[in-house]
Amino acid sequence: MMSDSQGKIMLVGIGPGHMDHMTQRALAAIREADVVVGYVTYIKLVAELLEGKEVVRKGMTEELDRAELALQAARAGKKVALISSGDAGVYGMAGPTYEVLFQAGWTPEDDVEVEIVPGASAINACASLVGAPLTHDFCSISLSDLLTPWPAIARRLDAAAAADFVVALYNPKSGRRSQQIVQAQALFLHHRRADTPVAIVKSAYRRRQTIEFTTLAHMAECDIGMLSTVIIGNSHTFVRDGLMVTPRGYENKYDLEGGSTLEGEKRGRSLSTGLVGWTQNLHADHAEGASAAELARRHGLPQAYIQAVLDQPLPGDEGAADRAEATGELA
Repeated sequence: MMSDSQGKIMLVGIGPGHMDHMTQRALAAIREADVVVGYVTYIKLVAELLEGKEVVRKGMTEELDRAELALQAARAGKKVALISSGDAGVYGMAGPTYEVLFQAGWTPEDDVEVEIVPGASAINACASLVGAPLTHDFCSISLSDLLTPWPAIARRLDAAAAADFVVALYNPKSGRRSQQIVQAQALFLHHRRADTPVAIVKSAYRRRQTIEFTTLAHMAECDIGMLSTVIIGNSHTFVRDGLMVTPRGYENKYDLEGGSTLEGEKRGRSLSTGLVGWTQNLHADHAEGASAAELARRHGLPQAYIQAVLDQPLPGDEGAADRAEATGELA
């Protein structure tokens, strides 16, 4: 039977696990909840906030059970905090909860309100402990094949390695999944140098936190488990004085000592090898006899894309100066 009061599900990201790194809204959501549902380890991390509340502890792989219990409690008019470590929308409970809700016929106009409370994900927490590895393009890939076919994971690993992303590996290894990290290493070594920097952070901001710096060649030999996040640098990432840093690319345009622009570059404009300059060079090379197929091989891009660029008139660079002025950045 429905209660007269409106129920609510709050999908709460509790961050890496220390109270100092929980948002004010996450703390408030747990405090206002009648029921707190979560994986047993996550429940322990917020134990001091749970006095007087109904607490439902569930094991690993019981995500759908957690979501169904949360919906039942909310249907009964209770406020439910369904907690995830990190961010609830990053390998967390937001996705499975919405699947359960939609399967049950829920819509945003339903009596049960749903709120997602964001939190710092493991990739943010671990990066903050090792330096600034995510300052340029990055992605995260889970090595768990419990729900995702391995060929799909392998294709993502290969594509990210080839595209020179900094990559954070979630769920890298467990007692029963010991070879996934070895396979990931092998795929990366097809595209990256063996001395590519790697940082392994276990239990970030928790009592048993450990940090290890290594290289891609030795990554799989390290102490890695389910509480670890593995950050693999790109071709420009370096480690200096115990800090892992990925340059943003300012050296491509500016003299870092004096701040002046390099020859051929303009402040507030795209690089000479940015889209505009590259497109101009592409058209010039094509005019000199290079075929679309040859240009595709030269730049490592699909021939259909190269041909589409050649078929378009040369672009301008509208808006770049205004954008740089508005942000105040050396874009």
